[in-house]
Amino acid sequence: MSKLYYDHLVVLDEVEAEIKKSTKTLEEKEELWKVVDETIHHRVMGCVLDKLPREHHEEFLHKFHKAPHDESLIDYLKEKAGENIEELIRQEIGNLAFELLQEIRGKK
Repeated sequence: MSKLYYDHLVVLDEVEAEIKKSTKTLEEKEELWKVVDETIHHRVMGCVLDKLPREHHEEFLHKFHKAPHDESLIDYLKEKAGENIEELIRQEIGNLAFELLQEIRGKK
């Protein structure tokens, strides 16, 4: 997984523990983390684009594709969206973590 501008906001300790308990092989664990990473990325980007005015989408996506690891993207988003984007991302990831835990635990 490559570093992304919002990585410092991702806390998935419970999900990690549940994945360790519920997977039998390294391949299963890696596949599950790949799905989790992709899901987080789609949810965060969807949340960000929902809050960012449409006229800034193209510029943001250009900046993101140029340097996806650049944490100053958070500052850009705060300025253009006029909201506490970090808190919105934390909430989105928290909601997703809850959903993931329910899904993983339901499959035991």
